[in-house]
Amino acid sequence: MGVGEAPDPPALEMTAEPAPLVRVRQWTAAALADLDEDHLEAVLLVSTELLTNAYEHGATPYGIRLRRSRMPCRVRVEVDDASPEQPVVGRSRLGETRGRGLVLVDQLSTAWGTNPLPGTGKTVWAEVSCERDGYTRCASRP
Repeated sequence: MGVGEAPDPPALEMTAEPAPLVRVRQWTAAALADLDEDHLEAVLLVSTELLTNAYEHGATPYGIRLRRSRMPCRVRVEVDDASPEQPVVGRSRLGETRGRGLVLVDQLSTAWGTNPLPGTGKTVWAEVSCERDGYTRCASRP
C-alpha cells in the first residue's frame, strides 16, 4: 500500500487485502487535515461508505483517491475495484438491513457516479462540497 505524491492526488492502492477502514479514515483525515471539521466528517463518511461498498460487492485490487479543489471548495473521493457490477442505491444482496450506504453518499455529496476502468472494474466517485455560508473558499480549522 502506498501514498501517491504530488502532483498526483493522494492515493491508497490495496492489491492483496483490503485496508482496515480505520486506517483509511486516518489516512483521509491526515490528507485533509486543514479542512473544516464538519466538511471533513462528510468526506470521511462518503469515503467509508464507498470503500465498504467496494469491499462487500467488488473485487481486488481496491484503491482510493482524493482530489481536492479549493475554488470552489470540494473533495472528490474515487474508489476503484475490479468488479464490473454497478452499485445500486437502496438494495443489498447482503440482507434487508443493508443497502443504505449509497443513500447516505447521495445525501452528503453534490454528485456521484461510476466510470469504467480499462479492462474490467470501475471507479465509483462522489464529490463533497465544502462551501459554507455562501463562501467558495475552503474553510480551515481554527
